[in-house]
Amino acid sequence: MSTVLTLSGSPSPDSRTSVLLRHTQEWLVDQEHEVLTLHVRDLPTSALLVANTEHPAIRHALGLVRRADGLIVASPVYRAAYSGLVKAFLDLLPDGALAGKVVAPLATGGTQGHLVAMDYSLRPMLSAMGADNLVPGCFVLDRLIQLAGEGGAMDSSALAAVHVALSQFGAALGARHRLPVVA
Repeated sequence: MSTVLTLSGSPSPDSRTSVLLRHTQEWLVDQEHEVLTLHVRDLPTSALLVANTEHPAIRHALGLVRRADGLIVASPVYRAAYSGLVKAFLDLLPDGALAGKVVAPLATGGTQGHLVAMDYSLRPMLSAMGADNLVPGCFVLDRLIQLAGEGGAMDSSALAAVHVALSQFGAALGARHRLPVVA
């Protein structure tokens, strides 16, 4: 069993990104992974913006990243980029913090044009943060996700695509645990 941190960069608790993450967490639990959750919006704004890594809540959040075998970073796409909350949190991580972890980006957006955010902003950012085992992840159009207040369902084709991405993530986690330990 692996420990997976799901990191939400959505500024809203009732968002399509939150629905996507809920489905992701259910899948991870079904696969018998331990799931940790971090909603960046819940961190103290002043400590986050001034990068106060000594603040207890920030220190705890950074500890979650260290503890995780894998990290799923979920963000809505705004103006062809991930959310500022994702950026603010990732900026707190020390160099190489994602090295050795399996990392998958998930994103939601209003148009197919927002898909480029995965390849041109989110994946490069995660790579720059040291993610050396970065799996493709998944982008889901907003219109394929109902808000929680509307039932929180996902279109079956979108759910299937997310499950393919999560299967790749799970396979990479499994491979990580099968690697020989070098002394």
